[in-house]
Amino acid sequence: MRVRFAPSPTGLLHVGGARAALYNWLMARGSGGEFLLRIEDTDRERSTPENIEQILDALRWLGLDWDGEPVLQTTHEERHRAVVQTLLDEDKAYRSTATAEDVKAFKAEHGADRGFRGGDHPTRVSAEDAARGVGAVRLRVPEGETVVRDLVRGDTTFKNVHLDDPVVARADGSPLYNLAVAIDDLDAGITHVVRGEDHLSNTPKQLLVLQAMGAEAPLYAHLPLLHGPDGKKLSKRHGAASVQELRDAGYLPDAVVNYLALLGWGDVDDETEIPRDELVKRFDIARVSKNPARFDEQKLRWLNGRYLRAQGLDALVAAVQGHLIEAGHGHMVAGKEDLLRTAVEISQEKITTVDEFWPLAGFLFTGPADDLQAREKWLDEPHREHLAAVRETLAGVDPFDTEHVDAALRALVGERGVKAKDVFQPLRVALAGRAISPGVFESAAALGREETLRRVDLALEG
Repeated sequence: MRVRFAPSPTGLLHVGGARAALYNWLMARGSGGEFLLRIEDTDRERSTPENIEQILDALRWLGLDWDGEPVLQTTHEERHRAVVQTLLDEDKAYRSTATAEDVKAFKAEHGADRGFRGGDHPTRVSAEDAARGVGAVRLRVPEGETVVRDLVRGDTTFKNVHLDDPVVARADGSPLYNLAVAIDDLDAGITHVVRGEDHLSNTPKQLLVLQAMGAEAPLYAHLPLLHGPDGKKLSKRHGAASVQELRDAGYLPDAVVNYLALLGWGDVDDETEIPRDELVKRFDIARVSKNPARFDEQKLRWLNGRYLRAQGLDALVAAVQGHLIEAGHGHMVAGKEDLLRTAVEISQEKITTVDEFWPLAGFLFTGPADDLQAREKWLDEPHREHLAAVRETLAGVDPFDTEHVDAALRALVGERGVKAKDVFQPLRVALAGRAISPGVFESAAALGREETLRRVDLALEG
């Protein structure tokens, strides 16, 4: 088996494209086949080195390694031009100056469902003009039908009488997409083409090119497009829509791979968490649903939280530290490795992405936030009285660790005959400046007695 991922480098890698790449990768790795990467860079203005690197960077982050070197489609243009000339020489293609208006007029005369035929049309270029490169190149559509063998959708039959003679090259001989793709897949020995269903309308044209070349066609699998939770085509309005945005938001690549794999495909036991090596063993393209899958970032966030809590503390600390450096907070934790490790450990149960760590636990490094609403609610006069008692209690806790802080404050709640939140929340706001933080006992222990008492004193003074 040889499969390929062939993105156009015109921007960030969309999650739909990432899913297509993943399915190709799983098929190749599960069968012992090859996963090739071809960059379809025919849009010269948008296919910049920076955009190409963005694609490669996203695939590397996802852990989707490819076989051999990435290939640029533009490097095959000489081969494409040679095929165009062969098709012309064999009268399987012809040059034509037909415009969209000419095609429209043809259909008005012959029927709206009749494909345009330009071989005998007045717009066909004379032999003399053709020799001078006048007119775009159109492929002759033969009689009969074109059948797309699709592993997801089943066979789809296109009656050739309804298909226009497609333009396969410009007047200057430069190839258009459908010709270039068909030739590149043939030359690379691609056995299966797995891509989004938005390409389905292109497939008959590519099959016609292969037929004209006398070549065998690959098998196809057209994946239903991704929708957002509202059932509409996935876009930025639904949240993160690209791999880079997911990475920047603090998701783990293994969680993203797991989630994308299950978008439209599920194993027989309908598991949610399937490790990468198990995905390789169990993935079956024939089990992909024909219906659009819904990308729900809330579900991904939940799954990512499971992955965060399942990995070892060392790995999570490294992930958090790397993300903080990327986000520009690296200097805040430099030289505070012990505190960082403790902060990650006490935050692990509350965060679902790495990006959530700093808003939750950053106060341990930078000082309390300034949440006016939290202060008004929990540092009013009655709660300050409780906080003053907390300060007196904490001053005598020894050793000053989570276990002893916990015991002392719970005893204080009993002594004062109040609800636990009336004691714990004022302390939390004094330490974090917010009503949400990691465990308040753990936070106090992480800060240590001196810093904890200092922050409590500031809250009492304010």
